[in-house]
Amino acid sequence: VPLQLQLLEPDHLDSSKTEELSNGGYILQGIEFDALGRRRAYWLFPIHPGENRGRSLVSRPVPARQVLHLFERLRPGQVRGVPWFAPVILKLRDLDDYDDAELMRKKIEACFAAFVTGAQDEETLGRPSSIKSGDRVESFEPGMIEYLEPGKDVKFASPSANGGYAEYMRLQLHAVAAGVGLTYELLTGDLSQVNYSSIRAGLIEFRRRMEALQWQLIVPGLCQPVWSRFVELAQASGQLPEGEITSEWTAPRFEAVDPLKDIQADVLAVRAGVMTLKEAIARQGYDPAQVLAEIASTNAELDAAGITLDTDPRRSTKTGQEKSATSDPAQDPNTQ
Repeated sequence: VPLQLQLLEPDHLDSSKTEELSNGGYILQGIEFDALGRRRAYWLFPIHPGENRGRSLVSRPVPARQVLHLFERLRPGQVRGVPWFAPVILKLRDLDDYDDAELMRKKIEACFAAFVTGAQDEETLGRPSSIKSGDRVESFEPGMIEYLEPGKDVKFASPSANGGYAEYMRLQLHAVAAGVGLTYELLTGDLSQVNYSSIRAGLIEFRRRMEALQWQLIVPGLCQPVWSRFVELAQASGQLPEGEITSEWTAPRFEAVDPLKDIQADVLAVRAGVMTLKEAIARQGYDPAQVLAEIASTNAELDAAGITLDTDPRRSTKTGQEKSATSDPAQDPNTQ
């Protein structure tokens, strides 16, 4: 199939190109619109602006039909995407500065230094001074010993002891995580203060957020358009028959905090009729059609070999006991 995909960074888009067009359209931040506000083209640089190899960078229009501009739309009329870290980038910079300052304070505290002061006496006569006249002590080394000029002294600032560094950083990172839309544990990897209930509650919210991005952004904005173009080109080249060819999408599964409880919940949901077996299989990240075909094939092979497994609901009850040939499954409470 004559289809190729190229992933480009947002820097390829000429965001400085903004102008009105004679046909009633306009270009805004490198995206060309017609008079009705529909996207017509994207003005892209041929190479990344940060990889300029001596060539002049001139953006050229690429038809909008050939570009998939994937970003989360937060407001009507939004042209470009907003980085997820934009709300907290200044706080992160300040936190980095604070962390560097705290590290420098600890380094200075670790440099044990001694300064010898007082008038010269016979013991120090003839000993060269390590501080020349007019020189200033501006740096420290571990274990340094300096002899000062007579009458000179060194005064150190005495900042209050900072015993709440870890708690302050944790509090600020909680705010950063909230601004990004993550939990503190997912942002930092710190699981020292969580239990089963708290981590599960946080993961439920995170999964809800990820599922919204999967099914409202990635699938309709990337997966389905690529599939439609693939089918279109395959049919045009005679590799697929004419007609509509539908697709079903299965997202990667989320690892469970307690897999046993999640599986039991899915089983109860299927038995109660509030979820289909195909939905339960898809929640695990598998293709339902492929799984059901494998189950049918495995059952046929087991029957041909005369093997009965206690995991086969056709042959055994939920407790693993063999079903009798004359028993009515509808009357058996242990039937799967």
